Amino acid sequence: MIYAGNAVQVAMHDEQIARLTFDLAGESVNKFNAATLKELADAVTAIKADSNIKGLMLTSAKSAFIVGADITEFLAFFEYPDEELIAMNMKVNETFNSIEDLPIPSVALINGMAFGGGFEVCLAADFRIMSEQGSVALPEVKLGIMPGWGGSVRLPRLIGVDNAIEWICGGGTKKAAVAMADGATDAVVAGDDLLASGVDLLQRCIAGELDFQQRKEQKRNKLGLGPIEQMMAFETAKGFVAGKAGPHYPAPVKAIKTIQKHAGMSRDKALLVEAKTFSELCKTEVAANLVGIFLADQYLKRTVKQHSRIAADVKQSAVLGAGIMGGGIAYQSAYKGIPIVMKDIADEALQLGLDEAAKILDKLVSRGRLDSRKMAKILNQIRPTLSYADLANVDIVVEAVVENPKIKSMVLADVEQQLPEHAVITSNTSTISIDLLAKALQDPSRFCGMHFFNPVHRMPLVEIIRGAKTSDETIATTVAYANAMGKKPVVVNDCPGFFVNRVLFPYFGGFGMLVEKGVDFLRIDKLMERFGWPMGPAYLLDVVGIDTAHHCQNVMAEGFPDRMAGQGEAVVSIMYEKQRFGQKNGVGFYVYEKDKKGRPQKVVDQEMVTSLAALATTPATMDDQQIIDFLMLPLCLEVARCLEEGIVASPAEADLALVYGLGFPPFIGGACKYMDTTGLQAVCDLADALADQSPLFAVPASMRAMAAAGETFYGNMQAKG
Repeated sequence: MIYAGNAVQVAMHDEQIARLTFDLAGESVNKFNAATLKELADAVTAIKADSNIKGLMLTSAKSAFIVGADITEFLAFFEYPDEELIAMNMKVNETFNSIEDLPIPSVALINGMAFGGGFEVCLAADFRIMSEQGSVALPEVKLGIMPGWGGSVRLPRLIGVDNAIEWICGGGTKKAAVAMADGATDAVVAGDDLLASGVDLLQRCIAGELDFQQRKEQKRNKLGLGPIEQMMAFETAKGFVAGKAGPHYPAPVKAIKTIQKHAGMSRDKALLVEAKTFSELCKTEVAANLVGIFLADQYLKRTVKQHSRIAADVKQSAVLGAGIMGGGIAYQSAYKGIPIVMKDIADEALQLGLDEAAKILDKLVSRGRLDSRKMAKILNQIRPTLSYADLANVDIVVEAVVENPKIKSMVLADVEQQLPEHAVITSNTSTISIDLLAKALQDPSRFCGMHFFNPVHRMPLVEIIRGAKTSDETIATTVAYANAMGKKPVVVNDCPGFFVNRVLFPYFGGFGMLVEKGVDFLRIDKLMERFGWPMGPAYLLDVVGIDTAHHCQNVMAEGFPDRMAGQGEAVVSIMYEKQRFGQKNGVGFYVYEKDKKGRPQKVVDQEMVTSLAALATTPATMDDQQIIDFLMLPLCLEVARCLEEGIVASPAEADLALVYGLGFPPFIGGACKYMDTTGLQAVCDLADALADQSPLFAVPASMRAMAAAGETFYGNMQAKG
C-alpha cells in the first residue's frame, strides 16, 4: 500500500501501474469534503515520491465515481472573505495540477456519476474512460455558481469552446455516448471492462504508442482562438445564454465571460481568473437561495428515506379514472417501471387514457430520448380494464375520478371491497377533505391523499395528505411509491386546499383585490413575471382553469370564512359567469390561439381589459413594490400559518412544495426564505400597514413572536435539528 486514508487509497495494480481509489468511509457515495481533498493531496505526494510507478488510474470503489463537493460543508466557506475563498480554491487546484503534471500518464475510470468537482478531477487526468453506465456533469450553475476547480479552464481546451459553454451553462448531465461524441472521454466500455481498458491504455502510453505529454500540454496552454474566432464564439453565446437564463440567474453569463477572459492565458493564470469569479458568485443572494433549495431537497430525500424503512413494496399499482390525469399517472408509473392497471367504466375513457400516455411517449421518441421499442415496452406496462377483478393483486391504487365528493366516495367504497387487505388506497384530489372521503371506507387507516399536479409528467410535486386515521405505514408506502415514480413527495396534514392550494388562493385573493382597485391585470402579470414567476396570476388562472379556480375559491371561503371569504372573489366570479374558463375553452383573461405546433398562445383581449377596469370607479395609484406586496404577503403569511398549525412539517418542505408545485421563483428560495431574507419584523410591519385592506394581511401569532425574538424560519429549523 502506497497510501491509505479514510477516503483515498493508493496501491500498485501491477509492477508498473498504481491505482488511486476513492472510497469515502461511512458514506454510500464519494464526495469531496475537506478531509478527502487533504488525503488526495497527500496521496499524490506519495505517488510522486515512488519511482516505481509508471502509470496511474483514478478509480472509485462505489457505484458512483464522485458526486461532487460536500455542499453542506462548503456552504460555510461561502461566507469567507474573497481572499480566503480564492486561496482555498487555488489549494485544490494545486492538487489537481499535481495530478496533471505527473511525469507519468494518468487515466480516470468513470464507472458512474462524476459531477462537479468529481468531474473536474477527471479532467485533470490525461485520459478518461467511461463505463456505459457512467455520466458526467458540471452542474454548478444550478446552484448559482460556476465550476471553481478548473472545469471552465480544462473543458474548453478538451472539447472546444462551443461545447464547453453548452455543458457549463446548461449544467445538464451527459451520458457516456454524448461525452464520447463531444470529446470529453476517450472511450466508452462495458462496466466489467473498465479496469482492463485503463490498464491497456496506460501500457500503450508507457510503451510510447500514445503521446500523453501532448495531452498535458493541451490543457496547460492557451485556448488557441484568434480574436475573430473568440468574438464569434463568446459574443454570440452570451446573447443566447442571457436570453435563456433570464436576468435573475447571473452565473451562466458570468461563466462565459470568465472563459473569454482566460482564453488567452496559460493554465495557472486561467485558474486564478476562474477562482475569482467563483468567489464573486458565491457571495450573491441567488447562490445562497439556490443552494438553500438544494439543501432543502437533500432534507426531503432524508425524510423519504426514513419513510422507506416501514414502507411496503409496490410491485403493482392501479389508477381509477382514465382521463387526462389518470392517463398521466398511468404513464408516469409505467415509465418508471411500475406496472399499473388503469380502470374505468367505459372503453372510450380507457382509450383516452392510453392516448394521453402514448402522446407523451411520442414526444420523447420524436426528441430522440426514447426508441419505439422502449415506448412499446412502457405502454405494455399499462393494462386497461373495465373490471375491478383485475385489481386483485395491486399494492396501491390511486383514485382519479371527477372532483366530486359523492362520486369519489362511491368509487372508494367500491374499490375497497375488491382490493387485497394490504393494499393502500389514495385519492388524487386537490380540494376535497381526506377525512370526509375516509368516511366511505371501512378501514380509513389505509387511506390518504395523493395529489398530483397537472401535467403529471412535468410537475415534480406530489402532496401526500394524511387524514386523522391514516396509518404511518400508509403514508410511508405512498411516499415510497411517489418517490419511485420520480416525484418529490411532501407530506401534509388534511385541511381545505391542503398546503399548495391553500397558500395559492390568498395570492389569487390579493390579485383579485388589485383588479377590483383598478390595477390593470396586464401590468400585474408583466410585473410578477419580471419578479420571477413563470407566469403572472391572470395567466396562471387561465392555465388552472377559471371553473376550477371558482370551485377552489368556494372551498377556501367555506373552510376559512374569517380570512378568505369575499377577498378578491368578484374577478373570478365574473369570469366564471361569462364562461371564460381560460385555456380549456380558449377564452379567459386572455384569448388563446394555437401556434404551428398546436400549443395555445395567449393574446390580449382588449374587451376584457376594459371590462375589468370598469370594476373600480376611482382606480388606485400603486407603485410596483406595493403591487408585489399585495400579492406576496397573503401567500407568505398563509405559509407561516400552515407551519404554525402543523399542516406542513418544516420550512424546507414548504418552500420545496412551492417551487416544485407552483413554480415559485427558485432564485428567491421559497416563501420562508423570502421572509427570512426580508426580515420577519419587516414582513410584519408591511402586513400591519395593509391590515385594514383585508384579513389576508393578518400576521400569525407565532410569526409575530419569532419576529420579536429576532428569529428566522430556517434558523429555528436548524436549531431543532
